Amino acid sequence: MAMPDYSVNDNRVLGNILAYFAQQRPSTDFLVADDRRITYAEAYTTAQRLAAGLQAQGLSAGDRLCLYLSSSPDFVLLALAANLAGIHWIPVNTDYRGQWLAETLKDSAPSLVVTDTAFQSRLAEVSVAAPVIVLGATCEELLSDADFKAPSIAYGDTASIMWTSGTTGKSKGVMQSHNAWVRSALSAAEMGGVDRGDVAYNCLPLYNSAAWVTGIYPALVTGTTCAMDPAFSATTFWERTRFYQATHVFTLGAMHMFLWNAPPQASDADNPVRSAQMVPMPDAIREPFKQRFGINAIHQGFGQSEIMLLMRRYDDGVTPWPPNSLGTPADDIEVALFNDSDEPVAVGEPGEICVREKSPHVLFNGYFNNPQATEQAFHGGWYHTGDLLKQDEAGHFYFVDRKKDLIRYKGRSVSSVAIESVARSHPGISDVAVYGVASAELESEHEIMLAAIPVPGAEVSEAELARHINDNAPYFFVPRYIEFVEQLPMTPTQKVQKNKLRERGLTEHTWDAKAADFEVQR
Repeated sequence: MAMPDYSVNDNRVLGNILAYFAQQRPSTDFLVADDRRITYAEAYTTAQRLAAGLQAQGLSAGDRLCLYLSSSPDFVLLALAANLAGIHWIPVNTDYRGQWLAETLKDSAPSLVVTDTAFQSRLAEVSVAAPVIVLGATCEELLSDADFKAPSIAYGDTASIMWTSGTTGKSKGVMQSHNAWVRSALSAAEMGGVDRGDVAYNCLPLYNSAAWVTGIYPALVTGTTCAMDPAFSATTFWERTRFYQATHVFTLGAMHMFLWNAPPQASDADNPVRSAQMVPMPDAIREPFKQRFGINAIHQGFGQSEIMLLMRRYDDGVTPWPPNSLGTPADDIEVALFNDSDEPVAVGEPGEICVREKSPHVLFNGYFNNPQATEQAFHGGWYHTGDLLKQDEAGHFYFVDRKKDLIRYKGRSVSSVAIESVARSHPGISDVAVYGVASAELESEHEIMLAAIPVPGAEVSEAELARHINDNAPYFFVPRYIEFVEQLPMTPTQKVQKNKLRERGLTEHTWDAKAADFEVQR
């Protein structure tokens, strides 16, 4: 059966895609969760009734709807209802509470907040200016049989606002268009070879862009099925793929490492998965992982909320990707690596990856209520991502660091990510964060500082950790300063807030290699 012609802009509007498959594949399951199944026809009808319900609450195109909800099909249906009505839906991380939750809700300026009984008490503890609706087991409270009045929606209109994690400063609301979602979903579906009868399995939280761009929306743009669980479980992951007969999966961060490190089972390869996106998958275990779990391909991708598809590494079984390379840029963008003067860097040198659209509405629509941040991100005709990459002579790209986390040390640009990788390999270290502190000798330079959490009960000294780094990396990776800490400042999404570590600087507990007469071996 024919797919929408995605070269037509009107077919790149999320609500229009749902309407198309509701007509063309009405009985095909769109969303599945345990024994609950929602067909395309049911999803469209319910989304229309919810959109009418949102309009009955006084919301109209351009208003904002905050969804502070557990991950479930109802969350998806509410987001699609907002898409139909031209309302900007904003997922709020369910790990947020207290001040972080209050500030996110305030900055979102919502016309309505929808939550469920699991998080009702947290909302009650903070000030919420907008009305709040608490859902029960489903979203019946918002269903309406009134006539839904559909506004005119263009493919470049904002569909949602996703808040960044706030690791280098205050969170920013990324306004993502319908087209931004569709282009990324189509790419994911193309890489996986998604076809009729396929099932994507999603166990990422729905406040995460990756859940939508690798599971829900790829199913939507192909008229196939997305099976959903509210959370990831390493012990039941493969069992759940068998339960849903899932052919496509996505894992992020340490998820696939938990699967890899689990004790081998005779049933490991007994699953229906044929294609996976696993980011980042270490090259050393990619082929063994595929063999152990019977997966045909493991694809990689690189992007951010502002441009969800920046690069992709397609596993066709033939292309010999160099270790740790990110893949090739998307066809609809132009990329360049620039220095601080917006000049191209030499081959092998780190530079900020900057992006220019080849067609409209590929990049995000700016930062919500933050024109200054938008202006800073877009200048010289390019979007400046804040990510530092380098490129080899063959044209392959490699991640170096976040620009704000790169350390300028004695004339060198040193990657905090690289130093952290070496430090974590010490058996007595649980976790680390590396960052720069101001140099007393030169204002433009920084000394390397490392904050480390020791493994409980481990006896490790700062000098021993410094020697471990010296023995396993270039000598200039050795930190000038090391401090053992009980915990690192984290965002609710469990990302280290290095800006807070930099503000904290040196303390009375900081070990100084120079003062300790530690000798670096070159």
